[in-house]
Amino acid sequence: MQAPTALFWRTAADVTNVLATPPTPSEVEYDGYVPEPCVLAPEQITEYPNILELPKYLQQQLADWSTWQAADVAVDDSYEIAPQEFYVNDLSVAPGWKAGGWPPWGLTDPIARFCVACGAAMAPLLTIASNEWDAGNGGWAPYEDQALAALDDAGVANPPGVQASRGNRLQLYGCPKFHSHTDLIQ
Repeated sequence: MQAPTALFWRTAADVTNVLATPPTPSEVEYDGYVPEPCVLAPEQITEYPNILELPKYLQQQLADWSTWQAADVAVDDSYEIAPQEFYVNDLSVAPGWKAGGWPPWGLTDPIARFCVACGAAMAPLLTIASNEWDAGNGGWAPYEDQALAALDDAGVANPPGVQASRGNRLQLYGCPKFHSHTDLIQ
């Protein structure tokens, strides 16, 4: 059974006693739940919706090699057989930990989440991923890690060492009015 998540809304002004070191958890059943100390280097990126969220006509255009050639996009010839995979791997839904962004559908079809209190559509707040990148999407590796990504070493692609449900992603969604939140594993 999955433990429920808890979100705490506060402003920076409310944080008056900053701890020098984080407290250690008192009880952890699986060591992949607590992040290993690592460097947090946020960066702003542009990603696009999962291909499953696009209308059928756009999915068909992405699957047409001549569309990519006509757009003069530098797509590797290895994508010629399945050009939509370039979109999936290199343009849509960035892997890794992120605030906001597009949902990483795959285990389930795209489905909207709604607040139980007010009925508003919930938005993705935070994604906790088991990997930052892999061999299929190494282009998402941060610039400073590109050389490490080329090594294709799984340990390098997961600096925090967290495993969300056997290698998936835990995504938290929140109500825009801060009424409630929910989670989804993909």
